Amino acid sequence: MVSAQVPRRPGGLRAIDVFGRGLSRIGWGGFRLDAESLIESACKEARLSDLGDESFMPAFKILTESLQSEARLSPFGRYFAKRQFVEVLMHRLRMTDYRKGHPEVSQQVIRRPLLVLGLPRTGTTLLYELLAQDPVHRAPLSWELDDPCPASERPLAADHPRVVRCEKRMSALRSMAPGFQAIHPIGALLPQECLVATAYALHSVRFELCFDIPTYQRWLTQQDMGFAYQTHFEILQHLQSRQKTERWVLKSPGHLGTFDAILNQYPDAMMVQTHRDPQKVIPSLASLYANMRSIATEDLQIERIGRQVLETWSCYLEDGIRKRIERPNKAHHILDIQFEELVRNPIDTVKSVYRYFDLTLTSETLERMRAYLVTHVRHRHGVHRYEMETFGLEPGEIESAFKHYCDHFDIRPEEGPPT
Repeated sequence: MVSAQVPRRPGGLRAIDVFGRGLSRIGWGGFRLDAESLIESACKEARLSDLGDESFMPAFKILTESLQSEARLSPFGRYFAKRQFVEVLMHRLRMTDYRKGHPEVSQQVIRRPLLVLGLPRTGTTLLYELLAQDPVHRAPLSWELDDPCPASERPLAADHPRVVRCEKRMSALRSMAPGFQAIHPIGALLPQECLVATAYALHSVRFELCFDIPTYQRWLTQQDMGFAYQTHFEILQHLQSRQKTERWVLKSPGHLGTFDAILNQYPDAMMVQTHRDPQKVIPSLASLYANMRSIATEDLQIERIGRQVLETWSCYLEDGIRKRIERPNKAHHILDIQFEELVRNPIDTVKSVYRYFDLTLTSETLERMRAYLVTHVRHRHGVHRYEMETFGLEPGEIESAFKHYCDHFDIRPEEGPPT
């Protein structure tokens, strides 16, 4: 069990920060993080200049301004931020260039994608990876979203250079945030979340996970996300242009509150939303933020994280309820599943998904799902427990913030500590 402590930054990161501060004292200005400098660096590294649809620019300017004025970045944090954004922009450049030379990409049709949405710690990963066992389904893997160009014409093995490069980055992330793997397992050949795809639109909860950027965080909750899902669609087109795909299965907490944007981009989308007592979810979600943000700052402000997580995710859930109510004729596009039922009867829960959307569930797929459950026991990477008090939250605050959500979906209180 991993105990409820504020994440401690590894000694290597602390040493780099000491060295960086020493350089600053003798005149080194550090890494520039304004939008123009990051774009210039990306274009120079990629040797390309066309970033495609520049609807991402307003988001990028707000994001970089928030990053510079609010994130309290350490010297290493500035490097970490620069590399993250330069790589996002480089992939935009490369995908735009690839699309110009491959007209077949824009002709790809995405039919009936199946999206899993819900707060982290509500069973979304279990459901996502079970659905991915179906040979008819394709989940985007971490290496594919991390290094999308060129599109691959076949699945790649663990020893392929592109997979190896991604796994090295994943390994570095695990070493920089040692508690992260127990909360959210990552790997180059594991299914990846759509927050990585929407990051290429610069509209993504991925960034607030890594950095304390409240201005951008609030701004993002107010966006219609149309451009984000246009980019999401184009990435799926790109990935399937050389590898036939019958149906995409996708997952992200970022899909919460975007019911309308999803259906505007994917009119035949199928969605499954998982639900769990927020008292058990919010402390774990706050610990996820704390572990990731500890990479880039020496001033974590743990109680500030608790407040941001509470306010942001209650907002997304309320938006989701409102948008579903506003479109009652689209209610059949989404199925609601309770966490307790999913973990108690995962195969029966999956069967209910297939029945609801009139999908074919073969005996072969069922066997693959059962085999997955045998080899992927819950908490195999450790139990990660955080008390809400660690983040300055009281039980009554969480109950009040999510009362309407719990009442709407008939979510019952859950006994025991958060896991």
